[in-house]
Amino acid sequence: MIGILGAGAFGTALAVALTANGPVTLWGRRIDWQGENPRLPGVAMPDAVTVTQDLDAALACDTILLALPAQALGSFLDEQGPRLAGKALVSTAKGIDLQHLTGPSALIAQAAPDAVVAVLTGPSFAADIARGLPTALTLACADGAAAQVLQDRLSTPVLRLYRTTDVAGAELGGALKNVIAIAAGTVIGAGLGDSARAAIITRGFAEMTRLAIHLGARPETLTGLSGLGDLTLTCTSAGSRNFRFGCAIGSGSAWDSATTVEGAATARALALMAARDGLDLPIAAMVARLAEGRVSVEKAMDHLLSRPLKEE
Repeated sequence: MIGILGAGAFGTALAVALTANGPVTLWGRRIDWQGENPRLPGVAMPDAVTVTQDLDAALACDTILLALPAQALGSFLDEQGPRLAGKALVSTAKGIDLQHLTGPSALIAQAAPDAVVAVLTGPSFAADIARGLPTALTLACADGAAAQVLQDRLSTPVLRLYRTTDVAGAELGGALKNVIAIAAGTVIGAGLGDSARAAIITRGFAEMTRLAIHLGARPETLTGLSGLGDLTLTCTSAGSRNFRFGCAIGSGSAWDSATTVEGAATARALALMAARDGLDLPIAAMVARLAEGRVSVEKAMDHLLSRPLKEE
């Protein structure tokens, strides 16, 4: 049986989709709804999904998807790590932990050293998955045989998974594209045009690739679903929370601080990593400052456009 920890929009969407393969247990800390998750309006919960606040019920499953926010995953693993021993653990978080400056897979491996650790990532919106629209994702697991088992277990007729052993590349693609999406949204919100957005996406992808290679990823992974695919979707659609956050920054509009924006925390983590490792990540650095209100959009654009000219 499959268990999903995290009853937000994405965890709920995966629960709905995976009923194509059998019963699913969906756990949330506080379930104050029935039949339809208000975070995923218009999607009825299938009978094959057991929604519960009982963590024991979810942890009884042998395959567990960790659909928790990137900045909340570490504290959960600190509390529950020993109970995850021997499980197949699949992270869906797209971010870099601010405290440890690592991706979710490293946190999981440290908390549950004998677990099978995998990452599920790629271009997808929760609403599309829940409504059964065709979606392709990357499943990354260092153990090739385990990756194939999980690929078979988690694929459905409309949710197509491609596997890779490059966990670092897949994980970083999903995390870093959120930062670039904020930058792209800022450009559009400020009325700077689609040409400027294209420049941000392209140079942002170069920045993503440089960092990923520095951290041991294979460059070709970044050209796949988890990198370029997810970047394209997130930088061009108002369905992306990170893109909408950037639009709010660019237009000077209010943003609900209770709404999780993974890219904002990831940008801060990247600024710390750049300082630690001596890396040049100009877009990430500027997004971190924009998200914290430490620089205006005008000054951010001036800074990026005044950098020394260089070869592509």
